[in-house]
Amino acid sequence: METSPIKQQRNLVTELPGPNSKDLERRRSAAVAPGVSSVFPVYVREASGAILVDVDGNSLIDLGAGIAVTSVGHAAPAVVDAVQAQIARFAHTCFMISPYELYVAVCEALNALAPGDQPKRSALFNSGAEAVENAVKIARHVTGRQAVVVFDHAYHGRTNLTMALTAKNMPYREKFGPFAPEVYRVPMSYPFRDPDGMTGEQAAARATEQIERQVGADNVACVLIEPIQGEGGFIVPAPGFLPAIAAWCHDRGVLLAADEIQTGFCRTGDWFACEFEGIVPDLLTTAKAMAGGMPLAAVTGRADLVDVVHSGGLGGTYGGNPAACAAALAAIDTMRNEDLAVAARDIGDTVVARLGPLQASYPCIGDIRGRGAMIALELVRPGTMEPDAEAAKRIVQACHRAGVVVLSCGSYGNVIRLLPPLVIEEELLADGLDVLAGAIGEVLSAPAS
Repeated sequence: METSPIKQQRNLVTELPGPNSKDLERRRSAAVAPGVSSVFPVYVREASGAILVDVDGNSLIDLGAGIAVTSVGHAAPAVVDAVQAQIARFAHTCFMISPYELYVAVCEALNALAPGDQPKRSALFNSGAEAVENAVKIARHVTGRQAVVVFDHAYHGRTNLTMALTAKNMPYREKFGPFAPEVYRVPMSYPFRDPDGMTGEQAAARATEQIERQVGADNVACVLIEPIQGEGGFIVPAPGFLPAIAAWCHDRGVLLAADEIQTGFCRTGDWFACEFEGIVPDLLTTAKAMAGGMPLAAVTGRADLVDVVHSGGLGGTYGGNPAACAAALAAIDTMRNEDLAVAARDIGDTVVARLGPLQASYPCIGDIRGRGAMIALELVRPGTMEPDAEAAKRIVQACHRAGVVVLSCGSYGNVIRLLPPLVIEEELLADGLDVLAGAIGEVLSAPAS
């Protein structure tokens, strides 16, 4: 079936949510576990590029990309064609039983793309959380150590181990324990909230001194870090922080695992965010944008490390599903052919140029930060560093009412994040940013309640 063409233009024909979405919401309340939430109860019928069309016929601008998943756009033609062709051949055999070329080809592509020119190996899984769990498994197996070090504000998933690795309690950890042991948390470089003048090297020393004092370097299997933290608030560490952490790991035989699940695949203006400061991690976890909307994740690592794991030690029934692998190869080709890393940088320049001047007018905008097409605004109460989650919530809701999908995040719930598809058209991006700017003005100019 061919994908229907969708005009790349915002168009509202009902209030949001419309009557059909409201009907579906009533059905949902009777059928779906309430623990599975949605930030915007507008039900999507079809999508293309950077436009979502709901069941009432409204066309919405998507500045969230399914949390950085549809970087090549919704219903990207090459991805659609690849998935349709593969699903007609076969949908599943389980690579651990009857292997197929697509799995091998995706691993070859990942090994070539990952930072560093050392020999690499990859293994495929279903979700980012699975990838992180398997990176930890590899690190522990190779080093013979148990401790895993993570950072304040980190997010790594919703399984038991990855909940332990994740910093934010609500909604991710609340009453779901006990969690996996031997996980230790240290301070992240957070320039907006760190002491004035703290350099990246000083922030790294603060973290590594705590590791040595509280854990002991000889007990640490790996340091797991998002080069730019995602759910934690799009926190970009100060320059020098990541290289200093990497050097400490290298000197002490600790593996450095980079969680690039949200930042990977051109999102930050490079294939991977750790490339910005020349970091070559020992292990790299990826998912989200890799397969253009199909569920696929991976661990890519140094061959001399990954090869140590015994046969059968890694895998999973659906890991490296053939249709998802076909989608990944098509998505990676699209990223390369359309130079989406450059597109991400251009998007970032546009966003900052449009929203940056608002900071002078609204003291509530404490910080604008990010890299490439991964930009966020942190909101605080005027004249303080106190997070203003309520203002963030109201701005997001105002955007949603106007037909623009934006997301909030942050340990304090006070950050608005932008993750548009990297193929978004200039006019559409401009319209979405105008709506966001209007919502900011509406909310931040209103008298405090």
